[in-house]
Amino acid sequence: MALYRRLSRTRHVLRRHSIAALYPCRDLTNPPPTVLYSPFINPFQFSSSDDDHNPNSRKSLTFYSPHSSRIEISGFRQVLHFSTLANSEEKKNEQQKPSWIDTYLPQIIRPYAHLARLDKPIGTWLLAWPCMWSITLAAPPGSLPDVKMMTLFGCGALLLRGAGCTINDLLDRDIDTKVERTRSRPVASGILTPFQGLTFLGFQLLLGLGILLQLNNYSRILGASSLLLVFSYPLMKRWTFWPQAFLGLTFNWGALLGWAAIKGSIDPSVVLPLYASGVFWTLVYDTIYAHQDKEDDLKVGVKSTALRFGDSTKEWISGFGLACISSLALSGVNANIGWPYYAFLTAASGQLAWQIWTVDLSSRADCNRKFVSNKWFGAFIFGGILFGRLL
Repeated sequence: MALYRRLSRTRHVLRRHSIAALYPCRDLTNPPPTVLYSPFINPFQFSSSDDDHNPNSRKSLTFYSPHSSRIEISGFRQVLHFSTLANSEEKKNEQQKPSWIDTYLPQIIRPYAHLARLDKPIGTWLLAWPCMWSITLAAPPGSLPDVKMMTLFGCGALLLRGAGCTINDLLDRDIDTKVERTRSRPVASGILTPFQGLTFLGFQLLLGLGILLQLNNYSRILGASSLLLVFSYPLMKRWTFWPQAFLGLTFNWGALLGWAAIKGSIDPSVVLPLYASGVFWTLVYDTIYAHQDKEDDLKVGVKSTALRFGDSTKEWISGFGLACISSLALSGVNANIGWPYYAFLTAASGQLAWQIWTVDLSSRADCNRKFVSNKWFGAFIFGGILFGRLL
């Protein structure tokens, strides 16, 4: 019903604009006698009659009934599709819809919150899940995972994701201004200066350091080494068609770090397959995500796996999905985890297969929906590890 009312309002607005364009006098209440006005005008398709090609013919304006799909106007032909106009209006309304940042936060800190993407938590989920998998997998059989450690890693995921977004926006500010989806970002739009962004980056890294110092020495060194990936990833789309692989190496570092924070070292037979599964998972969801920007990427000259794979994308990401599930199964076997893990892994496989088979790679909205749905894939794997350890 709400959609019907919105489309009805849009139709009436466009009708008034169309009639106003036709009547130079702009007097819609009392139009000139030579003009026929009807409330049943359909302003969304226009065509010129054949009589207009005859210079001796009388200029006429013909309005059809509501069941007709056109208006004939001499010397003027234009076709407007109602569905396109409605979708454009809906997209505009969605873009202008304020987030909770604009509603609840003080104005002075809103640009920084947008810079850290606090209103888009999916990035934090995707960064946090491999950490939670690893911490839970490192728990003793029959025991719950370390809640304090999970809290620390959750806060660390939020900070590191925000820092990564800040680095990305600082390095890509010239590119972002040329891409429709990113030109309104705080640094690209000029709301924040690069110096302000750099200062905010230092603040986030300082808080992240405070969390890292609460871990053991092995984890501190391992965690600090990830900064090289964090700073280099935004540059990869300029040099290679595989920036999604570098994102996978960066985003899933927590699969190594979580185990090390509990055990004080890493077990390669368990942790490396877990890390590899995360990298393959990232190649799936970020390739889908990259299809949103493939036209803009071509114009700007940056690279992605979406451009590399092209029409073969589904075949490629199907292979990555299979490698992800296989690596997760291997990690579970090596960790001697219980049977519930494999039941949840089956459900996660179905969720991943649903993404790959049903995604419309030509639709930005559908690509974004499938990308966001990956938080549930991460939740399935976490649930499997949790119950596999408890039972």
